[in-house]
Amino acid sequence: MKGALIGCGFFAQNHMHAWRDIEGVDIVALCDTDDDRLQATAHSFNVTRTYTDAGDMLAQGGFDFVDIATTVSSHRPLVEMAAAAGVHIICQKPFAGNMADARAMVEAAKTAGKTLMVHENFRWQSPIQAALEAVKSGAIGDPFFCRVSFRSGYDVFSGQPYLAEGKRFIIEDLGIHILDIARAFAGDVKQLTATTKRINANIQGEDVATMLLQHHSGVTSVVDCSYATKRLPETFPQSLLEIDGTNGTLRLDAGYQLTVQNTNETRKDVSPPLLSWAEKPWHNIQQSVQTIQQHFVNCIATGTEPQTSGADNLKTLALVEAAYLSAFHGKMIEVSDL
Repeated sequence: MKGALIGCGFFAQNHMHAWRDIEGVDIVALCDTDDDRLQATAHSFNVTRTYTDAGDMLAQGGFDFVDIATTVSSHRPLVEMAAAAGVHIICQKPFAGNMADARAMVEAAKTAGKTLMVHENFRWQSPIQAALEAVKSGAIGDPFFCRVSFRSGYDVFSGQPYLAEGKRFIIEDLGIHILDIARAFAGDVKQLTATTKRINANIQGEDVATMLLQHHSGVTSVVDCSYATKRLPETFPQSLLEIDGTNGTLRLDAGYQLTVQNTNETRKDVSPPLLSWAEKPWHNIQQSVQTIQQHFVNCIATGTEPQTSGADNLKTLALVEAAYLSAFHGKMIEVSDL
């Protein structure tokens, strides 16, 4: 299976390492508007075809899928071009800047008959997968409360300075992951209430958000995220869980410690593996990149819909929009209205 990558920035390097390790996949073309960055990536991964224009690359073809690892404003035109070129698509999150664009992208891929998957990788982290497996096994009975928490003071702006420039920050960039984890555990959401704050005066958007979700399943979730939390030891990039069920509780604590309490208590270290190209503390995210990209390849090979398909991600993106609306208007939002 041959692929092409659009966008050779900071996080795209993880994509490239992961593609190199996935059996049967070869990235044959790269595209980036920054030629220096493009050539550096091509040299690192021994890719000979390079382009500064995505349209030129797609017109020449010679690959089965495209991996779009660019910022959100470019996603709709790139997805629509890729669909028109007849290739499968995996697109970084946030999928789109608004629901209209997201729906148009899903429709374009559907019309082309091609797989469209969103690179929503947090639910694919091995500690989260271990917790999902425990809950789905019935270990704590039927869940009725869920908390997903990501609180850190890690400097994410040094590697991705554009994150400090947007009017939207933590919900759009990080909260979307945490909201997707809540959906993975408790299902789709009926209502959402959110508050936001900006603590760091050097950024434009919010860096703290707290969200209350009412799921159709009857579960109540609290989703909270912060890049203004100063504590030691630093827990970046760990998502912490508390889930209460009718027969027990589950916790995923700092240090990747999974505890299940029912008639007994079991504790398990679910630390992610450190891949040969990964580095701490990013290894948790880096390992999930490889896992989600393998899932994408498997879905194309078998003709099945990815768990985080474009259509599915509309439901996660709607939670992002609901959170911003709720924080702005100071009221609860009916998600189905979006």
